[in-house]
Amino acid sequence: MLPPVFRDYGGVQKFSGPVVTVKCFEDNSLVKAAVDSPGEGRVLVVDGGASMRRALLGGNLGAAAAKNGWAGVVLDGCVRDVAELAQCRAGIRALAAMPLPTEKRNEGQNGVAVQIQGVWVYPGDWLYADEDGIVVMTAPLLA
Repeated sequence: MLPPVFRDYGGVQKFSGPVVTVKCFEDNSLVKAAVDSPGEGRVLVVDGGASMRRALLGGNLGAAAAKNGWAGVVLDGCVRDVAELAQCRAGIRALAAMPLPTEKRNEGQNGVAVQIQGVWVYPGDWLYADEDGIVVMTAPLLA
């Protein structure tokens, strides 16, 4: 269970799927690359180092995530373009809103274990988010 510090910014409140990870700090180059690729119902979990100084996802990237079939994006960091994100047909959770964009340095890592608010999340884990919070599991729930 992730701590209850994430706010809901997307147009979808309940979402779930297998996890894809990105680790980056104040550089959303890899976030953009991820949401521009086919999501196939997966959830992008971004370790942004809990930075409150730059937004890792804005309206354009939120729209790309929805268009490309991502179930959701969970950011240990900030978003911007809140009104646009609310129109996106994807789940989007982040710590806060911040109007400043990131720098583009093409730095970061894909597909690595990340620590989100003290909880380890691994590529291939399953993430479930709803109005009550966010749970990460090593295998999907049985229906």
